[in-house]
Amino acid sequence: MRGLDETDRQILDLLLADGRRPYSEIAEAVDLSAPAVSDRVDRLRETGLLRRFTVDIDRSMLREGIPLLLDLTARPGRAADLRAGLETADPIEHVFTTADERLVVTATVPDADVEDLLDDAVDLDAVASYEVDLLTDTDWSPGMGEAELAPACAECGNTVTVEGETARLDGELYHFCCGSCESQFVEQYETLQEGIDS
Repeated sequence: MRGLDETDRQILDLLLADGRRPYSEIAEAVDLSAPAVSDRVDRLRETGLLRRFTVDIDRSMLREGIPLLLDLTARPGRAADLRAGLETADPIEHVFTTADERLVVTATVPDADVEDLLDDAVDLDAVASYEVDLLTDTDWSPGMGEAELAPACAECGNTVTVEGETARLDGELYHFCCGSCESQFVEQYETLQEGIDS
């Protein structure tokens, strides 16, 4: 598996700053041709690192409610349920889950009615407690830094390095830390697929 080089990082940083930036402009900045940039972006999307291009809305320009920071504590084993409900709720902008099953959420809530938001989005029995803080300002500044490409092995969960393997099964790309994990996974996959097909 190929890792990230400095040009990949530059391309990602440029796309993070403006996802609609033309490939010709990126190509000029990284000293490549536009088709070469397109090929790199396609490869980054294929590996799963680059998932989507999105729009960053300046919510301060809209009148839609009050910006809040919610800190929810989930009942044991219920954090995933809470996250699933919160991620699909319209007023929710970001959802972060901590190791101790807390969810930190940014949202813009009409009339600051947090109880209605939670009641509509999640099963309240899954919430042990929550705290609300009013936000005066927010900034979202994602960046690449010196991060290395390190997906988890689809078979054992270990980190996949540049020596790792990849396999495409039914259109989906899987990453493996070694050939042994790849063989085991592909064998199990094919066995399960044969069972479905028969």
